[in-house]
Amino acid sequence: MKKFGLIGHPLSHSFSQKFFTEKFNKENITDCTYQNFSIPSINDISIILQSEPDLKGLNITIPYKEQIIPFLNFKNDVVEQINACNCIKIVDGKLYGYNTDVVGFEISLKKKLKPYHKQALILGTGGASKAVQYVMKKLGIGYSLVSRKPSVNDMLSYKDLNESIIVSHLLIINTSPVGMYPNAEAYPEIPYGAITPQHYLFDLIYNPGKTTFLKKGEYQGAAIENGLEMLVLQAEESWRIWNQGSPIS
Repeated sequence: MKKFGLIGHPLSHSFSQKFFTEKFNKENITDCTYQNFSIPSINDISIILQSEPDLKGLNITIPYKEQIIPFLNFKNDVVEQINACNCIKIVDGKLYGYNTDVVGFEISLKKKLKPYHKQALILGTGGASKAVQYVMKKLGIGYSLVSRKPSVNDMLSYKDLNESIIVSHLLIINTSPVGMYPNAEAYPEIPYGAITPQHYLFDLIYNPGKTTFLKKGEYQGAAIENGLEMLVLQAEESWRIWNQGSPIS
């Protein structure tokens, strides 16, 4: 029996286990299982790897997409560039790191992207943000990072955001967990009154399906998208990686 799983903390409302269990049932895949591994410290991954010798692949979620890097034996080009990993293929005890967030996000984002979406605000600076930044660079979209605790000079705080900044950044992407279930009423503190019908608000959160961030944008006439399609696409990309031939070297 081949085992796959998800590492993060907490995992009480995880998408991945339900998705892969349903996928296995639907596609009559009888030799695979998918399990959640909620670990309080990334160092506990060593215990999981020792106790689960049949593990063939792992997804990595909050808060370990960056913390997992030192445990990888090999990294593909994307992981090398952004220093964030959300997918691991295990071969002969070696961990091969990939990032499938970039694939899911790019495909989902482009469906509503317009030529005038030339500047973006990226809310949050964690592992998911790094995947979004990679896609922005790939698509030639300029961006500014927004953080509660700016760590570099060109990073904005939420207090810095004003009408002028919102008007000049027609793409706003929330990569932070603000607004995620069960704190669904929370939302990033930005000047929503300055949002226009030309704006495009993308929230990586998928539960709830329409966060307060997205509701406020929609009220102003903006295009909106949540993270569900991105999540499905990155999961399918993980499955493809786990079942492809030779891993990266």
